[in-house]
Order: sequence, then structure tokens, then C-alpha cells
Amino acid sequence: MPLTRRPMTLAAALAVTLGASALSLPALAADRPDAARPRTELTNGTLDWGLKESFRRYVTGMAAGSITAADGAQQAAGNGPFTFTGGTGTYDTATHGTDVAFRGAVRFRSTLHSFDIAVSDVKVVTAGTKGRIKADVTLNGATQQDIAFADLDLSGVTPGHGANGAMTFKGVPATLTADGAKAFNGMYQAGAALDPATLTVTAAPASPAPPRPTPSTTGTTPPPARPTTAPTDRPSPSTSTPPHTGTSPRTPDRSGARSVDGRIVKGTLDWGVKESFRSYLTGPLARGKVELSGGAAAHGTTYRFGAARGSYRADGHALDAAFHGAVRFLGHRTNGVYALDLRFSALHVRVEGGSGSLIADVATKDRESGEVSTYRQLTVATLALRSGVPSAQRDVVALDRVPATLTEGGAKAFGGSYRAGDALDPVSVAVALTDDARLPSSGASSDGASTAPGATGPAGSTGPSGSTGTLAATGSDVPAGPLATAAALTVAAGASAVAATRRSRRRPANRAS
Repeated sequence: MPLTRRPMTLAAALAVTLGASALSLPALAADRPDAARPRTELTNGTLDWGLKESFRRYVTGMAAGSITAADGAQQAAGNGPFTFTGGTGTYDTATHGTDVAFRGAVRFRSTLHSFDIAVSDVKVVTAGTKGRIKADVTLNGATQQDIAFADLDLSGVTPGHGANGAMTFKGVPATLTADGAKAFNGMYQAGAALDPATLTVTAAPASPAPPRPTPSTTGTTPPPARPTTAPTDRPSPSTSTPPHTGTSPRTPDRSGARSVDGRIVKGTLDWGVKESFRSYLTGPLARGKVELSGGAAAHGTTYRFGAARGSYRADGHALDAAFHGAVRFLGHRTNGVYALDLRFSALHVRVEGGSGSLIADVATKDRESGEVSTYRQLTVATLALRSGVPSAQRDVVALDRVPATLTEGGAKAFGGSYRAGDALDPVSVAVALTDDARLPSSGASSDGASTAPGATGPAGSTGPSGSTGTLAATGSDVPAGPLATAAALTVAAGASAVAATRRSRRRPANRAS
């Protein structure tokens, strides 16, 4: 009897009901229009699943029947499990939900025992630690579409890494649902153990990189960074402007703002690094956390770095500011060791002539070798200002949400998960040129929330389980599996998240090839 098969579609993500202990979703997500939720596209997915080994043996043995895999599905030799291919779908970084559809159909037939069962249009839908395998099932000519065939338990599954950034969730426990039991013609009861499933997904290639800002011709681009032995939280003092002492000369400009030459006495930098990366890190894929130290603090949807020092030059509106503090991202923990370990410290913003750079000390761990490479004052991002650095207003110079674009060197920090030209989170800076100048109460950033995504506070604090519910602060209670992997899997990237997560092994700059 021919298979009844409808065209494969990507249904809306299934909301799997979870207890509060299984997944902490941000309050914002529920109020956010579905179309506005950030999603990571997934591609090249496979699902290795044999349904139930004893059933396969029964079909080809006692029932004297046959098993046929077609339309993109394959069966392993020796009456083994099936592989459904061509998986495509999405990972919702707001809910950490995965929705992936696969090609392929499997048919079980026995004339002796009078059954004909076909399974097609297989999908995997996950949310938090739970998931389901859905499928169209045709039993003796009657088709049921998109039934919940099996329940998945991702709570104990840790993702592995494959070629081209693929992430694999191996051996996910599966149990038969009530609808699945009907599909088996009553041969098994709801709750019966099925074969474990293995899901492999890859984040789709990123969209073409935006044009990179025209580099400044004023000589402000820093020289190539070289690996050093250890990162530091101490910002490097600027050498482009000699120390300034005494009272700065003030000359009113046409707008009424005061143009000031002088040293920076205080200030803040707000930067969230990359939203999809944060979501990937603390989501089901990486199950990671964020540590802040050296004076860095959570600030809304960003991290705040303070104790600014440096200089501002009214002639050319040149800004050179260094900040204290460090942010460290940790994820993919196995046997107490984090495979993902990325740290930014000693952040430095240098702007002149309408363009500039975000510079930092970077320590990044190679996920395959475990080797940590450290780069001192690496240009992580280029900054694009439409009209250059503004004039000082009441002795304060502020840059609000300046677009930041990843550099080639910065891409090394992310292990190849992102490419040069990818957008990072915008950068906001507010610096004061006199001790009595008042910085904006919320810095240059306009968000007024109290907790940054995934941040766990000072180094040594525990993971994100104690977070206050911001977008990416849902990590430690969620399995590394649903997606990021599935999404980063981000099913990471991410990811976007992750993700968030195409990996390619890169050698650190200036290392012998």
C-alpha cells in the first residue's frame, strides 16, 4: 500500500509544559510578539532513531514482514536503527525551544499479521529538559498527521561536537506516548521505553557580513596583538596624549557645548558582547555561566566596566579611554571542566575621525586541545560613528549605542563561531573630564534594568541558577541538549544563542603554523 505523505513543513514551535524547576523563562518572553523573538536557523540535521528494536525484530521475524526506508531515510545494516536526514528548523533563543523537521519515511508491513504502518514527516520539538518526536503515521491506510509519537528526556544528555560546528545529542531517552501506542496498533502501551534517539544539528550559515567601516587614516589603529602569558584587569595607559594637569581650557563651540582637552577622570563602558552568544552560553546547549570581576558589574542587558582613565582631545574629537573589569564566559562543563572558556578584560575604546576600535585583553580556550591562548590589547571590534566623537557637554563626553563589528582578530576569540564583519552588541561610553562632572545616572546606555544576561556577579559566585530572569539567564537548569546544539545549537549561536555555533579550529595569531 503506498505511503500517504504530505509535504514537509515547519510547524510552529510546540510549547512543552515545564515545571518552574525545569526551565526559568524570562518574564519578557511571554509578552514578546512571536515574530519578534530571536531565532537561529538550523540545517543539515539528522535523527538516528530505531523506534523500538524489539519491534523491528518482530516485524522481520515472527511476523515474516518487511521494513522499508525511503525518501531520505536509511536503515543501518543488520536490521539496525534508522537515520532521518535533511533536518531543518529553528532554535528560539528566548524560550530555548527547538523545532527541527527531517526527510524520510519508514514502512513496516506484514501480510501474515495483517498490519501496514508507515512513519513519515518526523520532527523533533524541544523546550528545556523535555521534548517530543512528532510524525505522520499511517496505520492500515488511515493517516494521523503530526501526532506526538514519543516523549524525550534531555535532562541527562550532554552535547558533543562534530565536524563543521555540528552538535550531537546522543542517546536521548524516549518513551511511547498514548498516540504513539495507537500508532503501534496497540502492540505496546503508553510509557513503554523506545530506542534512544540521537539528534545532530548545525547552525545555518550567517547572512552576508555588512560592509566594514572605513578604517581611520589618522594612525589610531593599534598594532597587531601578540599572545602573552596572562590577561590583566588593568587597562593599559594611553600613550597617544601626554598626561594633562591643571585646568583644561574651555572654548564654547557654535552649539553652546564646551570643547575640552584633558584627561579622563572617571567613566563607564557598557557592552553586552553579543546577545546571541549570551543566550547560547546560558541556554540548553552550553548550560554555562558568566563571571564578572575586577569592578565589572551587570547593567541591564549589558555589562558595565568602570574606573575610566585616558584622554579626550577636542581638536578632532579624539577619545582614548581604558576601563577596569573583566567578563568571563564558561560553558560545556564535563567532569568539572569547562570546554568553553572566554574572557575579556582591560577594555579600551579608541575613537578618532568618525571611526574607532574596541580593544581588550582576551583569553580563549581551544575546545579541542584545551589550550588557552591569551592576546593582549586585541582589536576585538571596529566602531562606527556617523559624526565622530561629540563635543563635551558639561565636561562629559558620551557615546550612545555605537555599532560594533567583529574583526578578524576578534573572531579568534569565539573559536570561529562568528566571522569577521558580524555585528556585536553596540558599545556605550560616558566619561567625565572633571571630578565634579556628573555622569548620566544610567551611563550612555538607556536601559535601566538591574541585571545583565547570565551574569553571576563577582568571580567565585555560583552559576546562573540564582539569576533574576533576564533573557539569557536561564542556563544551569537547562540541558546542554535541546538545541543550541539543537540550537547552538546555538543549537551557539547561538546562539545563536546561541546559538550560536559553527566551530572551526583556528590557530592563535602570531603562533607558528
